[in-house]
Amino acid sequence: MRTISPNDLILIIYKDKRYLKRVDPGKAFHGRGGILEFDELIGKPWGVKIGYYEVYEPTMEDLIMYGVRRETQIVYPKDSAYICFKLNLKNGSRVMEIGAGSGALTLLFSRATGPEGLVISFEKEERHYNNAKKNIERFLQWKNVQLYHGDGTEYNGDEVDAVFIDVREPWLCVGTVRRHLKWSGILGIIVPTTNQIAESLKSLSGFGDIEVLEILARKYKTISERIRPEDRMVAHTGYLVFARKLDEA
Repeated sequence: MRTISPNDLILIIYKDKRYLKRVDPGKAFHGRGGILEFDELIGKPWGVKIGYYEVYEPTMEDLIMYGVRRETQIVYPKDSAYICFKLNLKNGSRVMEIGAGSGALTLLFSRATGPEGLVISFEKEERHYNNAKKNIERFLQWKNVQLYHGDGTEYNGDEVDAVFIDVREPWLCVGTVRRHLKWSGILGIIVPTTNQIAESLKSLSGFGDIEVLEILARKYKTISERIRPEDRMVAHTGYLVFARKLDEA
């Protein structure tokens, strides 16, 4: 049975609040549910309740939602998981990311491509690049991420299996990244507005199997006597565009 060890990252839940903390011997977590001594956790099994607190092993979603320091809007799990699915990422895949932002999706790409894969990520804004670098260094599981301070135009490496673009004007990048994408390789784009969809679609010459969609997620209350939707939901976060590189000869 795996147990909690010093320096482990843990997820602490108190009612509807969640906190990502590191087990620092001799220290404690102070919250609305009281004081949680970290020494009391060491040696305990994962998934334990102490006082008013529930303590779990963090998932990838927990790391991204509660651990990543945000200086940009991140791609939410409801979108990011589907993006990995559509890009057909698996152990050994090579994926290029234009617009790392805070590095949240970069971390998920790293997990999806596995120890034999490679994530080649670009972020041109220096402040965002520095923040993404810190987030990636903190949570990276495998050394399979190459993060560059730039917009991707300088890339001259091997072709990649998939490309994902998350910048304000993705249509300006499409021609460049297409050259690095293998035949039948998949391009993904996320944009927040419909006029950006239109401009992106105009740039997809040399691509086929084009798809545009939006994902909405609604949680339900878990009280068995009165099950109904939560009062709030994660609705519009972005429109997703997918296409495959096509030889029209």
